[in-house]
Amino acid sequence: MKTLVKGNEAVVIGALVAGCDAYFGYPITPASEIAHKASEYFLKLHKIFVQAECEVGSINMVYGAASSGLRVMTASSGPGISLKQEGVSYLAGANLPAVIVDVMRVGPGLGNIGPEQSDYNQIVKGGGHGSYHAIVLAPNSVAEMYTQTIHAFELADKYRTPVYVLADATIGQMMEPIDVRKVDVLQYEKPWKVDTTPETNKNLITSIFLDFDDMETHIRRLDAKYQEIAEKEADAESYLTDDAEIVVTGYGIVSRLLHTVVDSLRAEGVKVGMIRPRTLWPFPTKCFQQKVPQNARVLVVELSTGQYVDDVRLALPGFDIRFYGRVGGNVPTLEEIREQIMKLK
Repeated sequence: MKTLVKGNEAVVIGALVAGCDAYFGYPITPASEIAHKASEYFLKLHKIFVQAECEVGSINMVYGAASSGLRVMTASSGPGISLKQEGVSYLAGANLPAVIVDVMRVGPGLGNIGPEQSDYNQIVKGGGHGSYHAIVLAPNSVAEMYTQTIHAFELADKYRTPVYVLADATIGQMMEPIDVRKVDVLQYEKPWKVDTTPETNKNLITSIFLDFDDMETHIRRLDAKYQEIAEKEADAESYLTDDAEIVVTGYGIVSRLLHTVVDSLRAEGVKVGMIRPRTLWPFPTKCFQQKVPQNARVLVVELSTGQYVDDVRLALPGFDIRFYGRVGGNVPTLEEIREQIMKLK
């Protein structure tokens, strides 16, 4: 069944298709529709919905529900995500699966409700304390808000880790059709959970080990898991890069604009291609190195003063990499992007 929805609503539908049991959250623009629609759909389906007293409360409710083996989700934006970071570190440290949606707005501080991609470092590099990672998915359409949310729950349970769906306000607020249908969603046994059955009473979910050697062993195990994720789950899309003399790259709404400009310039004989990450962590370094021709010039476009660009530079050492960014809620026009590409010819 095809239905026309906002990106924010699509993640709620995707969560329910994935078998999400509970939503805990607190509304904040431009992510508020996620909480609104969750309150409507979850309760109709006799699932758990709680509007917490604050973002800190909601992420700790996520921790408790995840400990009991439920598939659980929360969502927020900018300031709210900042408040959740301690809880995300606890989730990672306790090997607990959860899905967190961040619909990015302008910052720092209160900023405004326009689109930016300036949460990149906070989310991709780990905004909480300690040596941990969260998987970060980067949808560029309403359809991907739906499908990547489903995938996020599968990854969260597979690796017992928090997973972010990281979108900008444009993707969250735009309306596009999604194809809602029953799909085979991967399910995982959870023998580690602590619920109301006597069999789970022996289980212990914690992130604290007072013995230094025990703590080091725990952290090493986490790191081994992250290395496995980095090897198996990095993902990117390349478009017309085989003969490209110029390669443009961006994620989220920016990649949609880049795709359009690439098509336009290709029609004029300009050898330009595009690569965009579907995962921001793990970063798809191998794909960048395989798909970007050795002598190509690279243009990174993002809605920040430069965060994603740092990972592109790490992935492509020795390349001529240029940067173009817009902030404050401004999204570059097709003409702006075209102009920046033509400067590289």
